Amino acid sequence: MILTNIKQLVGIQSESKQKVSGIEMNQLNTIENAYLKIDNEKIADFGKMEDLSIKNHEEVIDLKGKLVLPSWNDSHTHLVYAGTREKEFIDRINGLSYEEIAARGGGILNSAKLMEETSENELYAAAENRLQQVMKMGTGAIEIKSGYGLSVEGELKMLRTIKRLNEKFDLPIKATFLGAHALPKKYKNNKEKYLDLIVDEMLPNIEKEGLADYIDIFCETNYFSVEDMSKILEAGGRYGLKPKVHVNQFTSIGGIQKAIEWNAISVDHLEVMKEVDFESLKKSSTMATLLPSCSFFIDIPYGPGKQLIEQDISFALATDYNPGSSPNGNMNLVNALACIKMNISPEASFNASTLNGAYAMEISNITGSITEGKLANINVTSNINSYGFMPYSFGANHIDRSMINGKWIN
Repeated sequence: MILTNIKQLVGIQSESKQKVSGIEMNQLNTIENAYLKIDNEKIADFGKMEDLSIKNHEEVIDLKGKLVLPSWNDSHTHLVYAGTREKEFIDRINGLSYEEIAARGGGILNSAKLMEETSENELYAAAENRLQQVMKMGTGAIEIKSGYGLSVEGELKMLRTIKRLNEKFDLPIKATFLGAHALPKKYKNNKEKYLDLIVDEMLPNIEKEGLADYIDIFCETNYFSVEDMSKILEAGGRYGLKPKVHVNQFTSIGGIQKAIEWNAISVDHLEVMKEVDFESLKKSSTMATLLPSCSFFIDIPYGPGKQLIEQDISFALATDYNPGSSPNGNMNLVNALACIKMNISPEASFNASTLNGAYAMEISNITGSITEGKLANINVTSNINSYGFMPYSFGANHIDRSMINGKWIN
């Protein structure tokens, strides 16, 4: 297959480029009036239209001046969940904070109760629908966490659902075990016993069924401490799970430093940062991940995208798709919010949502850029003047068609 008359081919990288950092994030390599060849699910060739030669048997699709860019790579989601939490949304409108709602048994514990009442087949049907929706909005790879089970059976139910999605859909899906998301009610006064349940019962079962790639913990004041993180990450490592962790959403308590010690693939949220946190990231290979639609929805500070660029630190953007603090799986909105509220360039937001998002899932060797040999995971825009129009015109969908593994999905 050859895509021809591409107005602008966006996001070109060399094969060796696994992520972009600092001021380099403000650059997007492009080709005007381009073609793109796809063969056996992968990008086979690309270049200027004037250099294209077409063989008689090749399928040609004339894009008539549309843009082509890599698929979005959403590296932090909670897409598998039961029910919705719009009542809490209204509670916040009426003056309650996210923390106050959680203290009253809402938030994550509310989702855990709904999870207990939902069958695995019902859970899968809802998650399948959400996944199909985000794919149509341009997402071509995704990470999905557990964390609303908070029991052996509940967490396994979630992870089995993620595994079923992985078996049915072609896009790369990474599974993260987040048993340490919150303390269940029955362990409210015995955190150590719950941590032991994670280590002694959940993790062995997860390994037995091959259900997860990563391990996560919500390291935050009033949730889990830095010491708790060490215990969970050490145990996860014994079962082959690499860390991707929640840190610095409300407070900076040393979680970034400890996660880096454990060679975390990514540290996610980072709405509250101290200078020492920037310094630690600068010296590490860990990917910072910012979640602007969470900041937008629960009205907390936005991640420091501009400061990260100024300090030569890589970061990814992701949706944090979940029923409580970010009921949004649309990476196009995430890019717009990053530009508008974090004051970063469209180039930086696109790099963060494509190549750096892939790096945060350890798949930047196979996707995340227009590179020969990578998967043909691409988005074709509508008829727009430039890629900058996408975050500018934030209320419209500018993805016309999406391709995953060389196949159109819409």
